[in-house]
Amino acid sequence: MIRSMTAFARSQSEQDGADLTWELRSVNHRYLEVFVRLPEELRGLEPTVRERVAARLGRGKLECVLRCRWGTAAGAASLELDHDRLKAVLEACREIETRSAEATSPGVMDLLRWPGVVREPEPDTGAAQQQALALLNQALDDLVATRQREGAQIKALLEARLEGIAAQSARARERLPEVRRRARERLQARLEELQAKVDQDRLEQELVMLLQKLDVDEELDRLDGHVNEVRRVLERDEPVGRRLDFLMQEFNREANTLGSKSPDSETTAAAVELKVLIEQMREQVQNVE
Repeated sequence: MIRSMTAFARSQSEQDGADLTWELRSVNHRYLEVFVRLPEELRGLEPTVRERVAARLGRGKLECVLRCRWGTAAGAASLELDHDRLKAVLEACREIETRSAEATSPGVMDLLRWPGVVREPEPDTGAAQQQALALLNQALDDLVATRQREGAQIKALLEARLEGIAAQSARARERLPEVRRRARERLQARLEELQAKVDQDRLEQELVMLLQKLDVDEELDRLDGHVNEVRRVLERDEPVGRRLDFLMQEFNREANTLGSKSPDSETTAAAVELKVLIEQMREQVQNVE
């Protein structure tokens, strides 16, 4: 099953202690390249994140972003005051009031906002790590499923183009007897115009050489072989993008040779159509893992 390299997945969990959200974005890339952005408290997860991504994906540039909001439940239930810190702030305020008649006492909300007066609860990073990894697996499942769905669409497009290539190859092959017949007639007509007396054996030799230059049997055979090979590759359950890219180069080489050898307008038209189909396939293959 072929897979696309372009996809997006998002997974979210709201639990006591931390609200976590993973966002995964993947785009085309020659190799697997992973960028990981984690909250400072969960920075230690990065090696595990990279290992899990590498186990699921073969190619693509992947951005993994984890967003975390701590203490949404416990933090709303209670506030813990640092009484020593609050006492020191109040004493400093009273001292300022005795020294300046214009000084005013701070309000309650001002005191609560003062750095260190309210203790921030330590987050439970152990539970958050387990939660984050479970969410990562879920996001990777969604990402892979999306890549597979898009890969199925690409496969259908490639198979349709393969049918077109096979049809154009058959079209060019059907023209071969006519191309050879017309080549013989042109050579004989040219000799008649020149009123030249040519040994029949020598004429046959010249005709054989001419037909060899025009012969495209090998190119058509290789085109058919490449069509069959791509069909086999599309059924593999592994990353096949690089192999398909190589086959597109081989397709293009045969189409170019076919076009350069052809003395026949219909065969030339078939070669042009082949190039169009191959280019359409090549564009799709660039997105295959």
